[in-house]
Amino acid sequence: MPTSPSASPLPESRTEPDGSAVIRVLSYNIRSMRDDTDALARVISACAPDLVLVQEAPRFFRWRKKLARLARVSGQVLLSGGATASGPALLCSLRATVERTDDVLLPLTPGLHRRGFATAVVRFGGARIGVLSCHLSLQKAERYEQGGMFLDRLAALGTPHVIAGGDLNERPNGRTFKRLATELQDCWAVAPWGAEYTSTPADPHQRIDALFATEGVEVLGCGVPLGQPGVTEADLRAATDHLPVLAALRVPPSS
Repeated sequence: MPTSPSASPLPESRTEPDGSAVIRVLSYNIRSMRDDTDALARVISACAPDLVLVQEAPRFFRWRKKLARLARVSGQVLLSGGATASGPALLCSLRATVERTDDVLLPLTPGLHRRGFATAVVRFGGARIGVLSCHLSLQKAERYEQGGMFLDRLAALGTPHVIAGGDLNERPNGRTFKRLATELQDCWAVAPWGAEYTSTPADPHQRIDALFATEGVEVLGCGVPLGQPGVTEADLRAATDHLPVLAALRVPPSS
């Protein structure tokens, strides 16, 4: 795996005296937990996230039980999503105060996989945040339409700040990725930390997973958490077929 552009540690989660919140957000395609679940849980736990944006959560037999177990052993709780969002899900730490959740199924194109969004509104300290996890289509035209739905859904959350991301199935030079990065901060591009490429763990050569934030959210660092204490290359290779994206963000207090 390539070396990281920044070896300095990401800031720890905390709430500032003015009510702003420093939070850690992890986005991770977990391939329906078909690989080494213990390695997956160790990676999530070592990243110490406040929010986990999951893609390819279990969707079939006992999916809630599987996802809840992963949350529990990695120090999280299940917030929303899973089969009810056709794969995307959200986990959170006990630090979060949950205002509401909403799972969204997107229009089905015959012959293609059903897609959806897992969304929530949460608070950390005085910061009120909308959150969205997605896994966009493999088909270019449908993916671009879903990019528009992604932005519309973020606006509909009605929060002063939004954090969103997931598996885009597209590189940064793609039309849909550019559409999102025009409206939102591409956290890796703003403050690169760790490594860039998320696919594949055995041969990282492309960035198809990303985290985004609205203007006003300060990006303190974002990237694949190589060098994060407790995150080993062996676990990253064994956990799933994507590498995770970890960001530290400072979110201002809401008025």
